Amino acid sequence: MILTVDIGNTNIVLGGFEGEELCFIARLSTNTLATSDEYSARIISLLELHEVDFRDISGTICASVVPQLNGVIKESLRFIFDCEPIFVGPGIKSGIGIRCDIPSSVGADIIAAAVAAHYLYTSPCLIVDIGTATKISLVNDQGAFAGTSIIPGVMMGLNALSECTAQLPRISLEVPRSVIGKNTADSMRSGVMFGNASLIDGMIDRIFDELGKEIKVLATGGLASTLIPLCRHEMTVDEHLVLRGLNILYSKNI
Repeated sequence: MILTVDIGNTNIVLGGFEGEELCFIARLSTNTLATSDEYSARIISLLELHEVDFRDISGTICASVVPQLNGVIKESLRFIFDCEPIFVGPGIKSGIGIRCDIPSSVGADIIAAAVAAHYLYTSPCLIVDIGTATKISLVNDQGAFAGTSIIPGVMMGLNALSECTAQLPRISLEVPRSVIGKNTADSMRSGVMFGNASLIDGMIDRIFDELGKEIKVLATGGLASTLIPLCRHEMTVDEHLVLRGLNILYSKNI
């Protein structure tokens, strides 16, 4: 089994693959202050929770957008699995081009998602990744990553409403009954949920205008299944696109 690890600003997502089959998903909260021993204990506990024997893991690969955790997670994975983890970054064999000003600056999660989009869904396409930040990336006709737009994320906006105002409370993230809210909580939910859906639709329209054509749109990320149904554009939701891309990258780099 291959263990794929998506290290994000909010969560670290683990996915175990047997061939192309995703056998389990596990999540732990990102903590930049935790030690490698603490992460080792948490990862082993999660594997046990999902009835996975850590001795069955033959290789690991990581996409990280939290550089300060790279050394910690690498040491933890080495300790648990007794093998050198692969980290997505400059020099990795991806099979796709990187068509932007500074290729080395492209996030590892964006590269992994682009790889999965190209090999599993064919190019060209857009990838809407709804995580801590919302990213809309283009994979062009040649299967190369051709650029992205980075937008403040859904939860970032919701938290900012309560943290930066005197009277708006902290609320749960749910789809409201109406666009026009009848109370404070539903009014905030309306702005965050329908507002972000409209933003995504509007950005897709602008990208299509710039391309001069419409192309396939994929959606991924932890909030994709909640937010995408509110959008007006048709999208294929694959919440684990980054993990699938990591699995493909592992096979290209062993």
